[in-house]
Amino acid sequence: MARVRIDRADRHNSLIPPLLAECLEAIDSLAESDTVDVIILETAGQTFSTGGDVRAFYEHRDAIAEYADRTVGLLNEVILALFHAPQTVIAAVDGQVTGGSLGFLLASDIVLMNETATITPYYSVVGFSPDGGWTALLPAVIGRKRAQFVLATNVTIAPEEAVSWGLATELVTDQSVADRATELAHEMTRLKRGTIRRTKQLLRPDGDEVANNLAAERKQFVEQIQTAEAVDAMETFLSE
Repeated sequence: MARVRIDRADRHNSLIPPLLAECLEAIDSLAESDTVDVIILETAGQTFSTGGDVRAFYEHRDAIAEYADRTVGLLNEVILALFHAPQTVIAAVDGQVTGGSLGFLLASDIVLMNETATITPYYSVVGFSPDGGWTALLPAVIGRKRAQFVLATNVTIAPEEAVSWGLATELVTDQSVADRATELAHEMTRLKRGTIRRTKQLLRPDGDEVANNLAAERKQFVEQIQTAEAVDAMETFLSE
């Protein structure tokens, strides 16, 4: 068992290129390990992650296309690395999930959420196009119509809904999600590694299709964030 911990708690674990690059390096290294059977993905603080750092995007507005392309590109690489890692990936979700950070949940094999965990897109608030698998992966999990409704109305998904929709595996109420993740990891290490790894390989979506769909999200994101609508929305969001 190994943990990948995202720690940018002072900024609600919002995603920037250096953070994503470190995360990718850690996952790639663990994927090559013959001794690690389970990867636990967790974050620091009271928020799981608010997705892309809006302030960072705004501060790079003079070269926004390049910055956005790099940021979403790295996020896509992290998502694909989690998909292709032979180990079981458990996401321990404590607190709010917004924007592209949903990709961590979508790429995990087991998603544990506590009672404080919620999921909200926020794209229509900040003027961005969806990334992190909101269109590339989520419809296959909860259905296209439901995904369309969530994105169009910016509705918040409660943890109970996430479980009933198949977006999360378990609502943890009697212990911390970190402790439950550790408990599950220990249980799994007593099972047959080959069986579990082959099961993951058989169940995961087609890698080429996922990569192509994420690439389409990246392209749309870069195009949308350059518009006046997005810049105005970021300015309004940051002034509130």
